[in-house]
Amino acid sequence: MDFYMKLPRSKKEFALFMAIISIISVNIIAPLITCFELGFHFYIWHDVLTVIPFIWLSVIVIVLLTYVPAEKMTSKIVAKEDSFNAHIVVNILCTVFLMSILLTIIGTWIGSRSITWDPIVRFFYKWPRNFAISLFVEMCIAQPIARLAMLKLHLWNDTKLAK
Repeated sequence: MDFYMKLPRSKKEFALFMAIISIISVNIIAPLITCFELGFHFYIWHDVLTVIPFIWLSVIVIVLLTYVPAEKMTSKIVAKEDSFNAHIVVNILCTVFLMSILLTIIGTWIGSRSITWDPIVRFFYKWPRNFAISLFVEMCIAQPIARLAMLKLHLWNDTKLAK
């Protein structure tokens, strides 16, 4: 029942679900990672706000690129009869794993406004922190809010159809 009520049922709902998650995630994760990297100052936060639209677009593209591989990884780890929560946790873990690898490099390039070797050279120093921040935000903030929005939307649509 949770799969039906808390996850998107159509492409339009998937777009809404992805928009909710990506907007929340980008607005929390990008400033946090940047501030941990450069310091917690107002001018740094303000600078991050100027590049957030570009980071958000890259997140959308990377979500679409990693969606199928993350689903395949998830299906290899959990069984079909496992609980909804097991599926969600493993899927978030797989998705964040793949996305954080790419965004550790691409996000740095967008944020610094230059393509350099630095994010690749310092990848194993930066990635664990980025992964941990992203995993926390996805599991505890963005995904629960998006699933609650889907549940409310489905309850509203179902009651509207029942009338």
